[in-house]
Amino acid sequence: MSTLDVPEDRLRKFKYRGKDASMRRQQRITVNVELRKARKDEQVLKRRNINHVSADPASEKISKRVDLTLDEIIKGVNSSDPVVCFQATQAARKMLSRERNPPLKSFVAAGLIPRLVEFLKWSLHPFLQFEAAWALTNIASGTSDQTRAVVEGGAVLPLIELLSSPHLTVCEQAVWALGNIAGDGSEFRDVVIASNAIPHLLALVSSAIPITFLRNIAWTLSNLCRNKNPYPCSEAVRQMLPILSQLLQHQDNEVLSDTCWALSYLTDGCNERIGQVVHTGVLPRLVDLMTRSELSILIPSLRTMGNVVTGTDHQTQLAINAGLLTVLAPLLKHSSISIQKEAAWTLSNVAAGPHQHIQQLIAFNMLPPLVDILKDGEFRVQREAVWTVANFVSGATVDQIFRLVHSGVMGPLLNLLSVPDVRMVNIILDVVAYILQKAERICEKENMCILIEELGGIDRIEALQLHENHQISQAAQNLIEKHFGE
Repeated sequence: MSTLDVPEDRLRKFKYRGKDASMRRQQRITVNVELRKARKDEQVLKRRNINHVSADPASEKISKRVDLTLDEIIKGVNSSDPVVCFQATQAARKMLSRERNPPLKSFVAAGLIPRLVEFLKWSLHPFLQFEAAWALTNIASGTSDQTRAVVEGGAVLPLIELLSSPHLTVCEQAVWALGNIAGDGSEFRDVVIASNAIPHLLALVSSAIPITFLRNIAWTLSNLCRNKNPYPCSEAVRQMLPILSQLLQHQDNEVLSDTCWALSYLTDGCNERIGQVVHTGVLPRLVDLMTRSELSILIPSLRTMGNVVTGTDHQTQLAINAGLLTVLAPLLKHSSISIQKEAAWTLSNVAAGPHQHIQQLIAFNMLPPLVDILKDGEFRVQREAVWTVANFVSGATVDQIFRLVHSGVMGPLLNLLSVPDVRMVNIILDVVAYILQKAERICEKENMCILIEELGGIDRIEALQLHENHQISQAAQNLIEKHFGE
């Protein structure tokens, strides 16, 4: 069966039934920047400077509440007196916790990091450990160079040791610091993983810890799942997935949000990585979370399910079995354009499957909202809807193609031939040619040509013969000559 011509770069990004059968379930490798760009509601920030959290009350109690200059801090942290070291470190932490322009660069340049790292090891002085960990957390929230200074200063292993501290505040602060380090990128994420942080982090998860602590653990785990080139190693993923599955059942919105983001990162890859997540049985819960009104939960749960249906036919069927199509239609009409677009992208990947998947799209009544988007949707959403139609007709049976035609798709599709988007116009012309080709096989070409003419399609196609883009003008000319000539 011949198929639509698809630009090669789209094949690299999109699961699509192209000329090469091996490309049919091609994973998005180069991520669509517009769809995948980091949003402000994605975990707030990958790294967090702490300026609004209350200090350990006991730590504040033993402080003399003195404000020190940077020179006095440098002198104080190098003292042999633990009390003086504590006061200087706490002053440093307060200076680094300023909401505006904390002097991170000055502290790194002053060479304070090795001494702060040393304080992490002073187990007889937990208040000092706490303040040092907090200061290092904030330095690691800065630029990549500042995070590198913390890593190269030897902070990672002592911070992991603090995950076993009997003092909860010290332990939690270490979690936060490691989250900031891992959040910088794949290099430092892998340093944290290679230092055996994950088993220590997972051991902390229990119903006994405060919810704020659990939120920090979930956020740190999400950063350990984040970033590609390379992805986190398979063993790390294998270790984290059972706890992530457990956290996905939690009721706290922040825990749910970060857990969903973690799963979205883990499914943004090859079929094997998608399979690791699918095998945990989380798909029904993710579908349930797609019905939530909170965008912080809806966005990453939808993103994860969208990633899953870029996988194999079997993985896509498991997503359908979990109820994906029952919740997707309302999202195509969501008040957020970004949600609509992501839902349409997800739908297009389901439509890229075999005719059995296409039949399920029809059975779940997905064609009417698809037509509505093509008719009245925002342009970016319409673009994804056009890809849905292209995927649909490429894999559908003749009967299914005519179900699509009878749903009213041709009118709005032909109207979009006037948009100033070369790729979209090319795709629509290919779709029209493909539908006419199928109609000819079952002696329905004349009726299809009449329908296209009644919808004003012939005039639009004729006009495109003069288009400045050669591919468009040639495709339009071929259509007219082959199907609408005298």
